[in-house]
Amino acid sequence: MPSVYPSSHPIVHQKLAALRDARTRPAEFRVLVRSLSHLLAQEATADLPLREVEVTTPLATARAFVLADVVGIFPVLRAGLGMAEGMLDLLPEAEVWHIGLFRDEATLRPTEYYNKFPKRPRLTVGFVVDPMLATGGSAVRACEILRAAGVPRLKLISLIAAPEGIARMTEAMPEVPIHVGAVDERLTEIGFIYPGLGDAGDRQFATIADHDEAPRA
Repeated sequence: MPSVYPSSHPIVHQKLAALRDARTRPAEFRVLVRSLSHLLAQEATADLPLREVEVTTPLATARAFVLADVVGIFPVLRAGLGMAEGMLDLLPEAEVWHIGLFRDEATLRPTEYYNKFPKRPRLTVGFVVDPMLATGGSAVRACEILRAAGVPRLKLISLIAAPEGIARMTEAMPEVPIHVGAVDERLTEIGFIYPGLGDAGDRQFATIADHDEAPRA
């Protein structure tokens, strides 16, 4: 899987341990999602091209470099919102386009319900951010939507991925690199990542019902 890049950064793995912990409360969970996204974004942007510029320092002029790309960040609603904040910490000038997809729990297929894109996109590279790459359906559909909108280059950043989701993405979108914090064992029979971390959206936004026996994976 040459297009899949699991992180080897020790701080990423330390933060993932806290993120997985069922005792981690929503406020801390959101902070972890944001900081993990920042770390993974550093890895995912390491190969972006640069262009040379000249800047004036207090002493002289200096040769310097800035990003050659116009960057976009594409959070898949709602769970991707927390990741977008971490990405913006690193890339504050990036454009943010929102994509609303929900997964039918019976068919496991994604359904689009919202998007907000400019009419004349100027982006040259974009990052799809979704905490969980499970079946891969939402990630593939998001990439299809963005391709149709005119984004020429895409990368996917997820916190945790299942082998099944990776396989689907690499088959449908082989040109899209996948940067991920960790690759887990498998999907459950109802399409959740195992052992996972629960439902990333519910855990960020405190919408787990009191009667739930356990967080979804």
